[in-house]
Amino acid sequence: MAEPQGGRAPRPTAAAPESDLVRGDNGERRTGLLVDWGGVLTTNLFASFHAFCVDSNIDPKTLLGRFRTDPAARDLLIALETGELEEQAFETEFAALLQVEPDGLIDGMFAGVAPDTDMLEAVRIAHDAGVRTGLVSNSWGVHRYPHDLISQIFHGVVISGEEGIRKPARRMYELGAERAQVPAERCVYVDDLPFNLTPAEELGMATVHHTSAETTIPALERLLGMSLRAGEKVG
Repeated sequence: MAEPQGGRAPRPTAAAPESDLVRGDNGERRTGLLVDWGGVLTTNLFASFHAFCVDSNIDPKTLLGRFRTDPAARDLLIALETGELEEQAFETEFAALLQVEPDGLIDGMFAGVAPDTDMLEAVRIAHDAGVRTGLVSNSWGVHRYPHDLISQIFHGVVISGEEGIRKPARRMYELGAERAQVPAERCVYVDDLPFNLTPAEELGMATVHHTSAETTIPALERLLGMSLRAGEKVG
């Protein structure tokens, strides 16, 4: 899942050229697709965090800025994402930093998050067409993932809270390729946070910086050599 970066709600922007979204492309057709969950296969997490702040009378800069500048908040986030800290303990300690009530804090922050149906369909089409697919995700607890859906569209799954490590640790991406049963250099990796792309690229993966389905899907279609939109011929 995405890691908080700043205090403003995201605003729609003009689509970036593919050259700004794709790195590590050597012109070869890729046969593996590894993707992040939150912010890639869901709607924007930061928009949900911002809405939570507005509803809770919290300055969004206070919430998101904590993870950038407060070592205590960073330590709590890392412990949560690696499974060292239970959700309730995180809520209690992080709520104290924010001076808010802890009950339902994580659920409230994620209340505005919904599935990105276009991206999920693209992964499903790739999976069903024979592309080896893998999920590589930093987790805020593991029970919020739709595990039935995940088992249908992914050959392999790497969730930080189950592994005890988190992105951008290199091992997360190595595990993703191993569990999808495809060499790393044959993979594409998709994430909404640029710094999470660097280790994947160092392993020989092509990377796509996800900003919207409208830009990511065409980039993946070219890298994988197939259509990823329902109703269109795969080839």
